[in-house]
Amino acid sequence: MQQWLENIFPIRLSDIEQWLETYQSYGPIPGILVPFVESFLPFLPLIAIIITNVTAYGLLPGFLFSWLGVTLGALSVFYIARLYQARFRLFIERKHPKGKAFFHWFEKRGFSAIFIFSCFPFSPSFIINIVSGISNISIRTFAIAIVAGKGVMIFIISLVGQDFLSVFYNPWRLILMISVFALLWVVGKIVESKIKQ
Repeated sequence: MQQWLENIFPIRLSDIEQWLETYQSYGPIPGILVPFVESFLPFLPLIAIIITNVTAYGLLPGFLFSWLGVTLGALSVFYIARLYQARFRLFIERKHPKGKAFFHWFEKRGFSAIFIFSCFPFSPSFIINIVSGISNISIRTFAIAIVAGKGVMIFIISLVGQDFLSVFYNPWRLILMISVFALLWVVGKIVESKIKQ
């Protein structure tokens, strides 16, 4: 099994294991810092980051480091947006006629909307964090929704990816992982479309 994978992919499993050991040798810093940075650079693959953390540190520490990094990152983006709240909000409401109605809707359903979006890995978290900061939602409401929602999402990904290297030896695990992520993506899109309506 390992041989055919190494024929397809130039990277060997031993290379991946060695990289994970190096990653782990720096302590919890990369495990917290990388998901934190992802909050500012949403093109980074959050799922891969969480799975790397869980594979390098173990299920519970990997989950906690990812959760802490993502939460701190989301709160930082929220805080920065809140600093420029009046200017951003006025600009959006002038540019988009429905902006005022959107903010009213978002503030009315703030906790529920933030929590639901946070539960799914394919939701536009960066945009939600900024919109939350521009709105009049309190930092306490935002923090509780983010901590709870991201906790659910990161825990699900951690459980699925806790023994990521085993997918190279057991292809059925890879199929299961892809199926779970596809299901999360579909459910996330359904919820997103319902909220937009």
